[in-house]
Amino acid sequence: MSVSLGQPVPDFTATATGDTSVSLSDLKGQQVVIYFYPKASTPGCTTEGGDFRDRKADFDAANTVILGVSRDGIRAQENFKAKQGFNFALISDKDEAVCQLFDVIKLKKMYGKEHLGVERSTFLIDAEGNLAREWRGVKVKGHVDEVLEAAQALHAG
Repeated sequence: MSVSLGQPVPDFTATATGDTSVSLSDLKGQQVVIYFYPKASTPGCTTEGGDFRDRKADFDAANTVILGVSRDGIRAQENFKAKQGFNFALISDKDEAVCQLFDVIKLKKMYGKEHLGVERSTFLIDAEGNLAREWRGVKVKGHVDEVLEAAQALHAG
């Protein structure tokens, strides 16, 4: 099962930073941005997370929760969050359940070798739990501003 635009996103529960777990159903009534990144503490992922951190007040004003997701273990996620001062939860998806739900595991090439990895992707879920927007194969520069504009427009109705 995978997500589709305009359709309800299936509920999931995942381990998150701060010794918590996140369930999508608990966030009903709020918009949710879920962004997937390949690996904690790498340059692109640090920049993207920092951009979300720096715009969090604007997302809050648009009734939008931010969640970052990677396949890193919870300790790596906790360290990444603490070091970068992220003001939102990071989900540890070691079993790839959330990654598979959003279909972000893709064949990638690095140094001529193919491997399965997380394709940088972002999803905007409306307050009723339906997938409103998706961005796949994301380039970091300017991305968070584009997501924020979409969240603000959705919130404004």
